[in-house]
Amino acid sequence: MRVRNWIAVLVSLLLLAAAGGVAIVVNRSALSAADAVHRTDSTELGTNNATLTGQLQLLSAQELAQVLAEHPLNMAKGDATDHALLVLAASKSTTFQYGMLIADSAGNVLNASRTAGLPDADNAGWAPMRKQLTAGADVGFSSVMTVDNIPLAGVGVPILIGGETAGYLIGLNQVAITPLQKYTVQLASDNHRTDVVDSSGVVAASSVADLIGGRIDPAIAVHLGTNGTQFVEYRSGSTAMIAVVVGGLPSGYSYVRSQTKSTFDGAVHRRSQTVNITLLVMLLIGVVGISVLGYRTQVQRRRADERFQALFQHAPDIVTVIDRDGRMIFTSPSSAAILGFEHGMLTGHSVFELVHPDDQPAMRERLGALLTDPAGVLRLQCRVRASTGHYRWFDFTASNQMANPALNGVVINARDISENRAFQERLAHEAQHDPLTGLPNRRRMQDALCSSLRRDPVAVLFVDLDGFKPVNDKYGHEAGDELLRQVAERLSGCIRAGDVLSRVGGDEFVVLMPGVLGPADVEAMANRVRMVVEMPFRIAGQHINIGASVGVHLANPASDPDSALRAADHAMYEIKRSGGSRGLNRVLETIGRHRARD
Repeated sequence: MRVRNWIAVLVSLLLLAAAGGVAIVVNRSALSAADAVHRTDSTELGTNNATLTGQLQLLSAQELAQVLAEHPLNMAKGDATDHALLVLAASKSTTFQYGMLIADSAGNVLNASRTAGLPDADNAGWAPMRKQLTAGADVGFSSVMTVDNIPLAGVGVPILIGGETAGYLIGLNQVAITPLQKYTVQLASDNHRTDVVDSSGVVAASSVADLIGGRIDPAIAVHLGTNGTQFVEYRSGSTAMIAVVVGGLPSGYSYVRSQTKSTFDGAVHRRSQTVNITLLVMLLIGVVGISVLGYRTQVQRRRADERFQALFQHAPDIVTVIDRDGRMIFTSPSSAAILGFEHGMLTGHSVFELVHPDDQPAMRERLGALLTDPAGVLRLQCRVRASTGHYRWFDFTASNQMANPALNGVVINARDISENRAFQERLAHEAQHDPLTGLPNRRRMQDALCSSLRRDPVAVLFVDLDGFKPVNDKYGHEAGDELLRQVAERLSGCIRAGDVLSRVGGDEFVVLMPGVLGPADVEAMANRVRMVVEMPFRIAGQHINIGASVGVHLANPASDPDSALRAADHAMYEIKRSGGSRGLNRVLETIGRHRARD
């Protein structure tokens, strides 16, 4: 008997050590999963910002194409008419105010809007543009070139005469004051730096303006020009750094977001180390406890289940008997067909091992109450894990049969209701979301606003599209619907995590920003909304331009949700009456009358 006792102690120690090892492995696996999710989120954010960067660069080329479409060129060296046109076009341009020039197909300058301050013809920065244009591209982009301590970048489009390329119209922009630089500054953060870098490693736009024209870290530079997203780890002095590099922009440039490795990893790694240490301490305490207290004799009783086998052999539901501690002492053969566990495999395991962690507290509480009622019966619904690891919804009917000597346990009849539950959840989702855009609808938005105002201030942005009705009238409702979907996608890309974007009807959207304390963040969001909406949309093969009137109201905690929404609506109509998105550039915070919608 003494030998048996020591064997039991040894087995207990081995099991405890195995459990501790499994816990540490699971913790490390959870950390790896968290890292994977974090990197996926960073990849999506980088890709979205890189896409907007590429769109801004392509928009600049449209100015040059517009000049060629409206004004034929003589293409003679020093031609006075061409020179006057270049001067006029540069003065009106929002991007190429620095200057424009005409070059022949060999790259020789024929005319320019300015006589000085132009990059030399043999400047290496022209090479990427020439390569793109000679390859037949519709637009070419140069690298950053510095002239008189001013960083410049060129954008060129071919000049076609008779279907053949006769030369190139090139615009020069001062990269420190371009729309791309203004957008990059909006991405500024205390935790990371955002740069747009040309193929040679020179910074063309940066959230830190002083870095424009400088060179990116060499460890990052070797990864430029590659399509897709890369995570580059390097050191800046003694500091470990990581950069998200997104290549493949139409210009050949790359989007780079860099930060310290510690801020990128965040608190997850630190907490993981704490959990590992805690697990090791608990393991040590368990070993000491088992060594001191010895072992606890466990008597496993086996009950004959022939009476149950005949009753439940062909039942479509799962019938399980558990003891007072929740251990399964019998499971019907149907568990193999429904959950995939071999018959008898679950015997001796706790029923809570199969129940979803979120459902365990309620189930434990109600089973505990059932045990106090000798004739008690309860019904509940919970998620149960199948052998594949997936969870399915079941309807449980449990009966207290502890006083029945033939059973001496709680009998549970479980029926799979996964399909019905999925149907109910789909109906609930459709009731609270807009079927066209997939965004939360007005009802869901109002619920979120009420919930947020109970504890936090909330900024309410009421967005109404300017120029949407003419799109419907001219191109039809299908084009209007596609425009609304694209607007929803753009707005979804510029809100913060935790913000709520909803479509409340027609061409109206509402953005909720919980926790906002001042107007600066709200005005920045309103500017981003207007900016992404004012960018051209590609609908039915046409470039369509619209605007957005954005009304803003800052609601304090415990404010009336309907009043907050009406105030933002009123502010939006004040802007609309003042000319829409181009007629008023300030944020209104006036509470007014909310216009009812049919």
